Amino acid sequence: MTEATMWTIPEPLATFDVRIDESTVTTVRRYGNPSGPRLVLTHGNGLAADLYYPFWSLLADDFDLMVYDLRNHGWNEVGSQRDHNIPTLIFDHDIILDAIVREYGEKTTVGVFHSLSTLVALLSFNDAYSALVLFDPPLCKPASSELEFIEAAERTAAMTRRRTERFKSEEQYAEVLAIVPGFARVVPGVRDLMARSTLRESADGNGYELRCPRDYEAQIAEYVRSFSPLLDLSILICPTKVIGADPTLPYAYLPTFDLSHASAVDYDFVPQASHFLQLEQPAQCAAMVREYLTGLGFRKAAHGDPEDETRARGPAYRSRDTSQWLRRWNG
Repeated sequence: MTEATMWTIPEPLATFDVRIDESTVTTVRRYGNPSGPRLVLTHGNGLAADLYYPFWSLLADDFDLMVYDLRNHGWNEVGSQRDHNIPTLIFDHDIILDAIVREYGEKTTVGVFHSLSTLVALLSFNDAYSALVLFDPPLCKPASSELEFIEAAERTAAMTRRRTERFKSEEQYAEVLAIVPGFARVVPGVRDLMARSTLRESADGNGYELRCPRDYEAQIAEYVRSFSPLLDLSILICPTKVIGADPTLPYAYLPTFDLSHASAVDYDFVPQASHFLQLEQPAQCAAMVREYLTGLGFRKAAHGDPEDETRARGPAYRSRDTSQWLRRWNG
């Protein structure tokens, strides 16, 4: 594929809307093989699920894909900035996951997440997953590394608030991305896909604007520094694979930590890949997902054949009332 060739996202097999509060609706899109194990996929801060198509399209033959955008991202309308926080995103996650089960029934379900959405899934109280695959989660080690993490989060938030919000065209934004260090390694066509999936036409008809406003994205970056230290990989609720960026590379977002000594997770990293590893080496990332799930016994299902119901589940996890936490947080 050349840079001039656009990634074209096909029509979903089906869609359904999930109302997550009085003013917010998100659309779940179904792709892939309905007979395969279910993968639930979403995206990182300021991005969109459609941007990851070069990665998740490679899993469509084997898996039943449920793709959705976080609130105020992607296909979704922009709502209140007050509600744009990690506790609310956790609440949304649980509602969306429960809605998927109601719509399509119970079966082997694997969460496949990147960056911000890995944090949301790990802090969720939903025990519906058979396994998790987490790409470059924003983990924060205690002690000396914690200060580095906090400073990186503050730099990221400050840089985000200085971003240009409006562009004359999608092509202009793609040209800007060509000089952004974080997008230096992406496969051809991804910068154009980024422009199409993260911009929308301005309401006044004067060019394009970010679908997720920059102040919303910056606000989440500041929240990450507070919530990442809460993660405890020793109490994971199901088998978990962590696929990191190359920890030896300079980071453009937050530090990537080598988790090779973490006994609670199956850890690996993609050499010469940065934080946007699924956009840089999509075939390698998809192969690692498939290999891990095959090792857990999640059999590839042929079209029309029932999936293997063998499940590898972690210890039972005590369900809690996320809505009470959310009410306390939002006052």
